[in-house]
Amino acid sequence: MAKKQLATFAGGCFWCMVKPFDTWEGVHQVTSGYTGGHVENPTYQDVKSGTSGHYEAVQISYDPDIIDYQTILDLYWPQIDPTDAGGQFHDRGSQYRTAIFYHDEMQAQLAEASKQRVASSGLFTAPIVTEILPATTFYPAEDYHQDYYKTHKEDYEADRQRSGRDDFIKDHWKK
Repeated sequence: MAKKQLATFAGGCFWCMVKPFDTWEGVHQVTSGYTGGHVENPTYQDVKSGTSGHYEAVQISYDPDIIDYQTILDLYWPQIDPTDAGGQFHDRGSQYRTAIFYHDEMQAQLAEASKQRVASSGLFTAPIVTEILPATTFYPAEDYHQDYYKTHKEDYEADRQRSGRDDFIKDHWKK
């Protein structure tokens, strides 16, 4: 029986945060959802309005004997602009902020250390604003949001292109 641990990240639109983790060996599932807010059982409309306090996020179920948390952190950072406190790319608002939600003290320590490495890397002149927060209740998003890059391939590709995310990644992380 495979071991399972959780990793939870906010990186702007959750549609764009599934694919980077989904194909790695040891990743059991990547679920789009909502976390960090004050409304129980929020809907997409609640979160999109920016009034529920939630982040759009992904929760990754993985086998730590195959892929460790540090590797997952290393996959997370190059998906985001860690200096943008107002959202990500063309998605603006508190629901699109970046955050790492830790599930235990080891994850908290590794997340903080990885944030410090990004801050001292010289890749960015602005401060790193990605928050490191304790994990709270994670609410899976509605079914039509799950695996969006597979189920709505053309819409996903068009939105990703419009967002500027790929250009940012190429310009800042692929140096």
